[in-house]
Amino acid sequence: MQRSLIRKEVMPFLLMFGALILATIISDALLHQFELAWIGRWLGIPGTLLILSSFIYSLRKRKKISFGKPKTLLTIHETLTWIGALFILVHAGIHVYAILPWLALIAMLTNVISGMTGKYLLDRSKRFLAEKKEIYNQQGFSAEEVDKKLFWDATTYDLMKQWRTIHLPITLAFAVLGLTHILSIFLFWQWK
Repeated sequence: MQRSLIRKEVMPFLLMFGALILATIISDALLHQFELAWIGRWLGIPGTLLILSSFIYSLRKRKKISFGKPKTLLTIHETLTWIGALFILVHAGIHVYAILPWLALIAMLTNVISGMTGKYLLDRSKRFLAEKKEIYNQQGFSAEEVDKKLFWDATTYDLMKQWRTIHLPITLAFAVLGLTHILSIFLFWQWK
């Protein structure tokens, strides 16, 4: 029996995002368990630096730099962003008392989801649809029958393709909110 696009492609994506949330909960719990919660307060700095470092891929993709292989830089981008997001989520924990950090955190999570959509779903989903279409064609179904059988999977794929149109503005929103949060920390820091 054929597996649906949702079970084959969407579920692994959700599991990867769930792993990020679970890693955050476990890390935060361990820090609290060993009375090291103060470390979480400082994890925002390396988290931010890791995410900023990940933009080397974006610079290479837009031909602003010429070194590195795009595929390798994409893997580095994904890894640094995931770890950076983990650090920032642990940094935020449940200790955020102002609206600006919450907005920055929501923008970051939305950005992570958007980026993971591109990585985990779009390319794999395109291959999945092509494979399924080939199977139906080999089984002798007409083009109209194939289209009917692939309707929901194709609709899901078309919706997922829209991630590119929102990923960049979400990244920009996250950058602005994150920078504003960092600047507000410097403004209101107790510099004793």
